[in-house]
Amino acid sequence: MTDLADRLTVAGRLAQEAAAMALRLRPQVGDAVLKSEGLGQDWLTEADGAVERFLSDELAKAFPEDGFQGEEAGLHREGKLRWVVDPIDGTSNFAHGGQRWCVSIGLVGQGEALLGAICAPQLNQLFLAQKGLGATLNGAPIRVAGTTRLDRAMVECGWSPRLPDADYQALVQRVMGQGAMLRAGGSGTLGLADVAAGTQDAYVELHINLWDVAAALVVLAEAGARVNPFIAQGDAAGGAPILAATPALADQLSALSGISLI
Repeated sequence: MTDLADRLTVAGRLAQEAAAMALRLRPQVGDAVLKSEGLGQDWLTEADGAVERFLSDELAKAFPEDGFQGEEAGLHREGKLRWVVDPIDGTSNFAHGGQRWCVSIGLVGQGEALLGAICAPQLNQLFLAQKGLGATLNGAPIRVAGTTRLDRAMVECGWSPRLPDADYQALVQRVMGQGAMLRAGGSGTLGLADVAAGTQDAYVELHINLWDVAAALVVLAEAGARVNPFIAQGDAAGGAPILAATPALADQLSALSGISLI
């Protein structure tokens, strides 16, 4: 546990330093470009690459035995423990001058999420969690909400350009049909962190990548959320669905979304 605690301390510091770097490198509105795949709303800025290189270099110096996987460069270091980084989650918000974006640093090993650090500098939020030791927001413990009814719930349905729009629209209709309040914030990592903090009740997305969720998975687990076994489905090989919810809503949302919790 001491080794993980040391890693969490470093991850928290680096997440804040990386967020400050991103702010310095923030492009003028309109200067971001689409990623090479050419998918609509899949944005890239100079800051994404610079922040990822910074985190890769600094984590290699601190923990040379650990692996590293980033959104931009992919899996480029092997190790029993692997850092999984999204240098800027919510890049569209970031590129459009919005505040809802973050730096996400997770550590995975033996098929599970071990720790996470998420820094959203313009929201003044630093989420930290280590397996078995709880989750915090700006140093204070967090817990999921106690919401028990979907018609009293706030649910975020994440959208992915990698699936047909009809799939997303059908999911939204099913959730809205139960009376839930819909939300779309443009950052999967922060949407999941909001569930952990109790400021929304669930997050559902039919396709999301490991770097978007690696840090949030342990934050959610330590805050008492129910989450589908994402790493077993979506590790380094590609994306998978994610469902994270307050315990009383999870089974109903699993049925509505088709995302299994086991």
